[in-house]
Amino acid sequence: MSFQLLKQSKKSKARLGKIKTPHGSIETPIFMPIATRGAVKHLTPDELKNVGAQIILGNTYHLFSRPGLEVIKKAGGLHRLINWNKPILTDSGGFQVFSLAHRRKITEQGVKFQSEIDGRMIELTPEKSMEIQAVLGSDIVMSFDQCIGYPAEKEEAQKALELTTRWAKRGQQEFKKLIKNKKNKPLLFGIVQGSTFDDLRAESAQQIVDLDFSGYAIGGLAVGEPAETTYRTIKATEKFLPDNKPRYLMGAGKPEQIVQAVKLGVDMFDCVIPTRNARHGLLYVFKNNNLKGKFYEQIHITNEKFKKDFRPIDRKCSCYTCLPRVSAGRNLRGENFTRAYLRHLFVVGEPLGQRLATLHNLYFYLELMGRIRQAIKQGKL
Repeated sequence: MSFQLLKQSKKSKARLGKIKTPHGSIETPIFMPIATRGAVKHLTPDELKNVGAQIILGNTYHLFSRPGLEVIKKAGGLHRLINWNKPILTDSGGFQVFSLAHRRKITEQGVKFQSEIDGRMIELTPEKSMEIQAVLGSDIVMSFDQCIGYPAEKEEAQKALELTTRWAKRGQQEFKKLIKNKKNKPLLFGIVQGSTFDDLRAESAQQIVDLDFSGYAIGGLAVGEPAETTYRTIKATEKFLPDNKPRYLMGAGKPEQIVQAVKLGVDMFDCVIPTRNARHGLLYVFKNNNLKGKFYEQIHITNEKFKKDFRPIDRKCSCYTCLPRVSAGRNLRGENFTRAYLRHLFVVGEPLGQRLATLHNLYFYLELMGRIRQAIKQGKL
């Protein structure tokens, strides 16, 4: 078994688990930083490990576009190309069916995209997605699916889930051929669709679970729907997912949404929020040690009020940005990167500001996951 359920909360559906992959084990619940094109913006692999990253997420469509399979294959796979020796999950390219709607055409065979780089046509099919992810050397491979936006007509959602199931079957067959002779086999996750219709979610979940994947993703959310709709849809889906397989909520979310989704039985998360917001000067700070209510606050570091604020972003934070600097065994006079300094870096357009902010926000998110795991372990979530 690739997934071990270590503990189930008595107060909620929160779960403590471990996923085994070819490049190591992952403690769940877990958050996966986004490395769309093979890099988490501004950070090195060692820095990612230092902030607590256990696994990162790459994107099949973008990596296929550039640098391309020839380069990645010659490098010996994505892990070697980017110098990352921990697990990698790769999106199948299915999200681009939604995000690049103005550049794509969907058929039964697959999806044709017009490249935003050079205008050439790129075709992704369930089989091609598996082939690309095999070259990448992904530890967790995602099925090729059709993701639709919100709101959606029920007829559209029905067609998308049915197509997703047919693609899942084809992709799974190809995946089995590709890994047949591999010693360390990657995991393949199926994706549940159905938009925000509870009955369609149930239908899709049952169809995908019948195919017996290594894990299951709840797709088609975090596309503009209200938070309460997200939670309701998770509930409608989760009840049909097996306890002995990991559950992955794709593309979510805000800190409070992650806590709530964990309580609803979700194990894995990814989102651009911590890194994207960092690049715009929005930083996260814990307000208390528990996970109840509004347990954190957001700081807009470019605000005038921080011009002469010589405190760190968070005095209790242990990330590189907030931790006191040490030189020759002695603390420097400034002790840490202050709010005033970060504000200055953003105001003058110095990239170091975005870099330090990214380190802090990812540390916050991964520390949040550590606190969640600890709370489940202690029976407090």
